[in-house]
Amino acid sequence: QVQLVESGGGLVQPGGSLRLSCAASVYNFRITSMSWYRQAPGKNRELVATITSDGFTHYVDSAKGRFTISRDNAENTLNLQMNSLEPEDTAVYYCNALSRKFAWGQGTQVTVSS
Repeated sequence: QVQLVESGGGLVQPGGSLRLSCAASVYNFRITSMSWYRQAPGKNRELVATITSDGFTHYVDSAKGRFTISRDNAENTLNLQMNSLEPEDTAVYYCNALSRKFAWGQGTQVTVSS
């Protein structure tokens, strides 16, 4: 059964850090480009960062220099280290394939507020 389980969210002050994790019970995780997405209240879900099977990474402009995506193919885990968080980063964060082919998990809430 395909399952994506995100964790690691929480409430953090501006300038703080969080590390998100995604446990991916999916077939062929190691050869799948994986991504982190986020959805803020009243907005569409947007792509934040991607990592290919070879480890190449891509970030949206707002995440460059602050977020780092990584993966552990042995553990089928996807991570997102988020530093220098801003209130605009407040959203529910989800993991999925770049192609969005897996069923969405429940996401993890990130709230950046003083």
